[in-house]
Amino acid sequence: MALRRITQETFDGVVRENITEFEMDPDEALKEAIEQFESQGVDLSNIVKAVRKPAADGAQEQKHDILQILDELQKSVDSSAPLELAEHLVRFSDRCKQQTAARFLAAQKGAYPIVLAACQLAASEGRGLLPKALGALSALTDGQPDLLEPEGLQLLVATLKENVDDAEVTSVGLRCVRHVSLKHERNRQDLVKAGVLPLLTGAIERHGRRAEVIREACSTLRIMTFDDDIRVTFGHAHDHAKMIVRENSGLKVLIEAAKAFPGDTAVLSELCGTLSRLAVRNEFCQEIVDLGGLSFMLTLLADCIDHQDLVKQVLSALRAIAGNDEVKDAIVSAGGTHLIVLAMTRHLASPQICEQSCGALCMLALRKPENSRVIVEGGGASATLQAMKLHPKEVTVQKQACMLIRNLVARTQGFSRPILDMGAEVLIARARATHRDCDDVGKAALRDLGCQVELQELWTGQKGSLAQ
Repeated sequence: MALRRITQETFDGVVRENITEFEMDPDEALKEAIEQFESQGVDLSNIVKAVRKPAADGAQEQKHDILQILDELQKSVDSSAPLELAEHLVRFSDRCKQQTAARFLAAQKGAYPIVLAACQLAASEGRGLLPKALGALSALTDGQPDLLEPEGLQLLVATLKENVDDAEVTSVGLRCVRHVSLKHERNRQDLVKAGVLPLLTGAIERHGRRAEVIREACSTLRIMTFDDDIRVTFGHAHDHAKMIVRENSGLKVLIEAAKAFPGDTAVLSELCGTLSRLAVRNEFCQEIVDLGGLSFMLTLLADCIDHQDLVKQVLSALRAIAGNDEVKDAIVSAGGTHLIVLAMTRHLASPQICEQSCGALCMLALRKPENSRVIVEGGGASATLQAMKLHPKEVTVQKQACMLIRNLVARTQGFSRPILDMGAEVLIARARATHRDCDDVGKAALRDLGCQVELQELWTGQKGSLAQ
């Protein structure tokens, strides 16, 4: 059941009533209001939970802090006072970053056109004010991409184009693009049409030694390949990925950028995560190998095996490029199987790494009996069953593990008995019983292992319902 929502005014009114009618002190009144609404199933995530203080004349309550800052920001924009504007932009940004409800309330009270006007003023004033204005826009649109409209979009793209050599402006501008693109397909498509993709890859090339720029550019590129807007039936994620690779040399740019950060695991994680989002076609997977990406990732996995976040992203990238059958063999020949199993064994406590490890091995084993042999002999099946034991409630781990086991034995029946002797049947049966999403893949795994499975005939060609 969807949670109910209320307005800020309704919440403030109940707090006020608790103070005036029930003579509670302010902290008690606030706590009582929160408990009252939550007990009624009201979602208070959009509410600023603070007591409004009496105004100096005592006639009415002061506005919430964020709205007071917004008023001051409006005055500084109207008066075109750069020093005051800079101060108010920083205060506004800080408050929006600290509290989601604050930026939600600010947006309700008309903050977007004020901040946009500040950005326009900053663009004309010069470099010093621009990062602060873009920072305010970024903070306001975080989680609120619907605020962006055509004028703001054009301003954002134009600002990035005019300041390509300014690392600070570029970094903050890219963060704005990221915030307005997340879960918003229309904004993504409009930004791509306005020419944002070459600005993203160009930022990586131009500022190749600036870690902050690389991280922002990579995360924004990934979001351009997302299909996360539930309001849209079909997105352009695949088309955007193709444009990044074919029209903007995205794969080459990312792999070249990695050379400048041999010890920066945060940047390398972003680069590998972005490569995995771009490996959407057979030829792209092969191009990553041809550009040295496979060698780079396997070296990275071996050298940084203890860094969980980086290991997870490398595994995700290997899993993606293993969609190409020739790349599967290249990974196995280069010793990738051993490193993947080692990573899973080293980080068995991490469900994310277990999922990615099983997913990568699953792709390597698909239609490749020789690869299956290498995986089983290298301890892959044993590590997978250990992951299933340790993470019974993690549906993604259980599902990938079931799929891997099926791929290991589908074309090599000789592996069935050793895997069953490790306890696979019980673990797969438990996964099916615990997770509905594991039923079909678990049943297929048990069938190919030679276990007794009840196969239900869902449709016989006769007219009638599929449900029995």
